[in-house]
Amino acid sequence: MKVKFLGNKPETKKEKKKKSFLREWGDAILFAVIAASLIRWATFEAYTIPTPSMEKSLLVGDFLFVSKLHYGPRTPMTPLQIPLTHQVIWGTDIPAYSDAIQLKSYRLPGFSEVKRFDVVVFNHPVEDQYPADLRTNFIKRCIGLPGDSLQVKDMQVYIDGKPIDNPGKMQYKYAIVPKIQLKDKFFQDRHINLKDIYPFKGGYAVDATPELAAEIKQLPIIKDVMLLKELPGEADPRVFPQVPSKYVWNKDNYGPIYIPEEGATVAITPASLPFYEKVILDYEHNEGYTVKDGKLYKDGQEVHQYTFKQDYYFMMGDNRHNSEDSRFWGYVPKDHIVGKAVLIWMSVNPEGSGFGKIRWDRLFNIIE
Repeated sequence: MKVKFLGNKPETKKEKKKKSFLREWGDAILFAVIAASLIRWATFEAYTIPTPSMEKSLLVGDFLFVSKLHYGPRTPMTPLQIPLTHQVIWGTDIPAYSDAIQLKSYRLPGFSEVKRFDVVVFNHPVEDQYPADLRTNFIKRCIGLPGDSLQVKDMQVYIDGKPIDNPGKMQYKYAIVPKIQLKDKFFQDRHINLKDIYPFKGGYAVDATPELAAEIKQLPIIKDVMLLKELPGEADPRVFPQVPSKYVWNKDNYGPIYIPEEGATVAITPASLPFYEKVILDYEHNEGYTVKDGKLYKDGQEVHQYTFKQDYYFMMGDNRHNSEDSRFWGYVPKDHIVGKAVLIWMSVNPEGSGFGKIRWDRLFNIIE
């Protein structure tokens, strides 16, 4: 018996069109990029140590995980950026961002504030050619906190007039004067970087811990080992605030210097202005401020005091005589803080070869 359907023909389920191979891969890559970008922004990011400024605590060739969770991730200041890049497109000099849009940055809640002796990654504050969140990443140890008065006397750091503990693996510059010519193996066996050695008065200038320097001095082939420190009263025009005529400071004898704290008000005088000029003009996003003839003006009216809008920090490298740090360019603003270095997950010796390139004893070490 035939059955006739009255009215509309019943709907049939349409077969779903299968994605092409390229479309599937494209969707997978897009998802991976978005996921990696979110993880990198909000939780952990991988960094490498390119310079010896933190030796021997951190070595050239260490690969680190840096936690954004500790201090809280920052919302992007430069949203027009190619994902998973920093300043340029990989392997080129082509900018990986556009600064056509610049946003105010906010910091999401973290579970810790920056503490003294934390090893911190931050954007280099004085690198004006890039937006703040794309400036070169530096890694140093936080020595001075907001509101501190910091001074360095004979290489020892003082906070509010009291000496603080020194990092356990801190290095200085020493002159090694040998009785014979020393070969590369002498330095490699003692984990002294060959790239940082240079001739000095019939010997070699090297970075070393006080313990290693004392050990080398006892060797029969060594004539003398001398600590190369700068003396009080020797002005270094490179150190912040770069006014050697007023502040006769150097990297071993520095300060005292006040570290700005949010809400604190300071007097602005010709003597104090060099310390706060860049803070007021650049870091605090102010408008209408100018400096002329050693005086601060806002909208043409002279200003005699200033209240800070955010906290600042004083960072120093553990390799005290081979570190470009706050002694040379001043304070690190809170909105330049990237995160806390927490773990060494890989370490490669650039002077090693084969399996000897990997420093196995440093893998998965907690950073202190």
